[in-house]
Amino acid sequence: MIAAPDISKETRFDWPLCQEAEDAVLGVLRACSEKSPFLATLEQRMRDETGTLLIDWVDHLVVPESDVREFRHAGYTLDRLGDTPEGTPALWHPEAMLPRVLLADRGEPVTVAIRAESIADFLAAHGISSNLHGSPLTRYRTAVVSEENDVRLLVVERRGYRGYVPATLVPGQAATTLIAHETWRTRPRNFDDDAIGWSRTQTWLNRVIALAGRDIACAAIFTEERTFWQGRNRAAQIQKVRQDRLGLGWANHDHHTFRSSREHFVQLMQALEKLGFERRERYYAGAQAGWGAQILEQPVEGLVAFCDVDLEPEETEIDFSRVPLPRSAKLGTIGLWVGLHGESFLQAGMHHLECRFDHALLKDQLEREGVQTMKPFSDLPFLKQAFTEGERWKVRPERAQKLLNEGLITQQQYDTFVRDGAIGSHLENLQRKGGFKGFNQKSVSAIIAAVDPRMQLVH
Repeated sequence: MIAAPDISKETRFDWPLCQEAEDAVLGVLRACSEKSPFLATLEQRMRDETGTLLIDWVDHLVVPESDVREFRHAGYTLDRLGDTPEGTPALWHPEAMLPRVLLADRGEPVTVAIRAESIADFLAAHGISSNLHGSPLTRYRTAVVSEENDVRLLVVERRGYRGYVPATLVPGQAATTLIAHETWRTRPRNFDDDAIGWSRTQTWLNRVIALAGRDIACAAIFTEERTFWQGRNRAAQIQKVRQDRLGLGWANHDHHTFRSSREHFVQLMQALEKLGFERRERYYAGAQAGWGAQILEQPVEGLVAFCDVDLEPEETEIDFSRVPLPRSAKLGTIGLWVGLHGESFLQAGMHHLECRFDHALLKDQLEREGVQTMKPFSDLPFLKQAFTEGERWKVRPERAQKLLNEGLITQQQYDTFVRDGAIGSHLENLQRKGGFKGFNQKSVSAIIAAVDPRMQLVH
């Protein structure tokens, strides 16, 4: 008999505020910025040029034992997935979205480690020539950026790895990683039949995992999914250029949002499980707003996926992440988006990427770049969220015709979608405080209703 899955984590969404833990992190960062002119300048440039905060780029801190005690008191505990040189303790906060913490060796300076997508891009952007530790395209690479007044600034690059030990390149490994990227980047995405599309995509996914291993495959695939989404979203392109000027890339990502039809939602879950994702909380908003969502987290790569699906009011007790949902006689916001544009994991790509910013700063800065921001759908002291104005995509006439033939849209809606297109994607501006790592279900319901393609028709 197969044991029933442990779903205790999947019904939890009351993540606590961990203000004491965040204050401990901010205290170290303030002290380091006061001592390190380079770090202080970088922090200011992050705010002025990218609308981001230093804390959201910090991978980890290395602090003396006295500070480690403070972090433990604030809820940090031993990170059993974070292997370190010579077994040095690594700490993390299991209930917060905050940097990890390592114990410094005696006489070692306090270290702030910034994460960038590419360590070489970061060094080049700042005109720094530094010895890189770790071979290209391996799991963990580091370089010293500056060392001033007993403060060391480190830049790190990760790839399917949560620890702190650089690895020597195995013959053929770099080529394998590049092939994994190219295999996913060039996979077929457009299919006349989504059932066939999902079957072939699962085969493609198995191929990439067999080639590179689960965690490296996960890193490669999500990098490629961000690139695909970015290619179809002007706000993303503008913000990526701003972050690339500092050599940072998308390392401030918070979560990736995929939309799925009811019929294929379980297949999306299966694909993410193959990549090492574990289910977190699950939202049942069927009676309230006609949707549901499963949130998943990949603990090694540190990725979060937010997966949306139409849900009927009577389906709020179903584990829709495991039990296939039947076709519905009507389309909610998610189903209509998929009907017009395709499955996120197939033709359409992500609905949005959410990254961590200084919410007000980014809004003002993007406005000067000609990008408007919608009204915030979360405006809480510890969580602020807003979409950039939606990117309108062309709708293939055959997709709209299929919806019309099935009575799922009206003739007027068909004419408008084919003529003017429909909103396809956004960049999401998010700011978290208190280490809060959850979401606001009521607020998400409001924005899902607000971005329904039927509400966005051009007249």
